[in-house]
Amino acid sequence: MDTPFDRFRAAVMADPAIQQHLADTTDNSEFEQRAIAVAAEGGIELAPADLASALKPDPLGLASLLSPPRLEAAWPPRGWLPSHVAPESGFAVDWTHFAGATLDRPFFAESIRDARALPFNRAVHYRTGFDTFVTGTDPDALAPAGFIFHMSRCGSTLAAQMLAADPANIVLSEAAPLDSILQIPLMVQDAPFETVVAAVRAMVLAYGRGTAGKAQRYFIKTDSWHIFALPLLRAAFPETPWVFLYRDPVEVLVSQARMAGSQVAPGVVPPQMFGIDPAETHLPGDEYTARVLASTCAAAIQHWDQGGGMMVNYHTLPDALFTRILPHFGVEIDAETRTRMEAASRRNAKDPNAAFKQDSAEKQAEASASLRAIAENHFAGIYTRLEELSASSPR
Repeated sequence: MDTPFDRFRAAVMADPAIQQHLADTTDNSEFEQRAIAVAAEGGIELAPADLASALKPDPLGLASLLSPPRLEAAWPPRGWLPSHVAPESGFAVDWTHFAGATLDRPFFAESIRDARALPFNRAVHYRTGFDTFVTGTDPDALAPAGFIFHMSRCGSTLAAQMLAADPANIVLSEAAPLDSILQIPLMVQDAPFETVVAAVRAMVLAYGRGTAGKAQRYFIKTDSWHIFALPLLRAAFPETPWVFLYRDPVEVLVSQARMAGSQVAPGVVPPQMFGIDPAETHLPGDEYTARVLASTCAAAIQHWDQGGGMMVNYHTLPDALFTRILPHFGVEIDAETRTRMEAASRRNAKDPNAAFKQDSAEKQAEASASLRAIAENHFAGIYTRLEELSASSPR
C-alpha cells in the first residue's frame, strides 16, 4: 500500500516545476514547509514525520545499499543529471537534481557534493536501470563541442575554467559516472563494443542536457586516464574534435611528487590500464608515476590516427585557448567573452579565490638529478613526438 510520502513523490515527479521549487532551498525547515504545501495542494496529507525518515542523514550511503531505489522506466526531466553508477545493481544510474546550478566548477565532484546536500535530493531518489539509461533520449541534449584530454598537472583545469567563464558553456570536468562507464571494458569481460559505445553516448548526452536549459555549447574535460578510452568516445561522437594537453615531464613529476594524484596511487586506477602488471605496483613512487605518465602520453600519440586531435603544450597556455583550441573546436567568441576568459586565466584554476602563479621555473629547480634521469628514461622520444605532433596540422 502506498504511503503518503509515496503519493507525494509520485506527484512531484510528474511536475518538473514542482521539482525545481522543492530543490531550490538548502534549508531543511523550508523544504519541509514547501513539501507539505505541495502535498496539500494535491490532496495529500503529508506530515513532518513522513519526511523525517527520508531526510535522515546517510553519509556512508548505506541506505541505498540496504534498500535500493526502485528502477524508473525513463530518464528524469531536465534538472536531473547522472550522479553515480551503481555496479551492484547491474550498472544502474542514480540521478541528482541540480536545482538549476550550472556545471562550471573546477571538478564535477564539487558540484555533485553541493547538489546531494540539498534536502530535496536526500528525500527524493531517482534510479534507472542500465537498459533504460542507454535507450533514454532527449532530443534537445547538446553533443560535445570538444573533448579535453590531458597528461595531468598540465593546464587542463585552466582550459576548462576559461571555457566555464562563458555562461553559454556547459563544462563537465572529470565526472565519476562517465569514468565508471568508460571503465566497463575493464570490469566486464567481453562487454560488446557497441553496447559500451551506446552507454558512453547516453552518459555524455545526459550531461549535455544541462540544468538551466540556456547552454549553447558543451565541453568535457576528462580524467587523465581517459585518453585510453579515446576510441570509445570517438566511436560515440566521431565529429567531436579533441585536444591533448601535455607538459615537460620533469615538471609534472615534481608536481606529482609534491601531491600524488589518484592515477598514480597504486590500486585506485587499475594499473593494467597503463600497461603495468599489478605485481609491479611496488615500484618506487617516482618510477611508478613516470610509467603511468609516459603510458598516458604514448596513448595520445597512438590515437593520433583516430583523427580530430590536436596536441597542446602547457607552456602555450592561456593564449593557446584563443589561438588554437577554440578554433579547433569551431568556436568563435566576442570581445566580452574573451575578457571573461582572460580574467579566469589569472585565477588559480583549482582554487578560483587565489591568483594564478607560474611555477615552471620553481619545479625545474626542485627536480633532483635522479628524477630527471627517470624522466629521461621513460619519456625518451615521447615528449619529442608530442612536440612534433603539436607543430603539425590537426588530424
